[in-house]
Amino acid sequence: MKEVQHHIRKAFIDRLSGNITYDGAEVPVYNKVPSTATEPFIKISSVGTLEIDQNQTKFNTQSTTRIEVFTSFNGDDGGDLQVNSIVDSITQSIRTRSAGYIDLSANNLNVYTTEIEGIEYDEDYRNDKTYHNAVVDVTIKIEQI
Repeated sequence: MKEVQHHIRKAFIDRLSGNITYDGAEVPVYNKVPSTATEPFIKISSVGTLEIDQNQTKFNTQSTTRIEVFTSFNGDDGGDLQVNSIVDSITQSIRTRSAGYIDLSANNLNVYTTEIEGIEYDEDYRNDKTYHNAVVDVTIKIEQI
């Protein structure tokens, strides 16, 4: 059985990089957020992988990948609109029907479902800024071919 998470993260990074914008500016996508990053940005990380649908000929896995959106505003400027808009662009890009699933065939993997497990929003008030962020958990079922 293959570990599929690094393939999924790379495919999501490739799909979202350069394609998510807010107010005319590109929103950067990271696997590891650099110390120089400024909001807004997107971070993609692994949550977990399970072996499912066990059979005698192929391995099937269900992997959950987390896509996080981080935004901030000085004082009480701004709000949920920026994070909601960025999440909307992300979900439209990754939550498609089978013709639009990420392509992992070069790694002998076939994606047969993609599902958004949930979207959670959070707000944090600090002395210098107000932070708005979202967590999008995406579950993908993959057949190893």
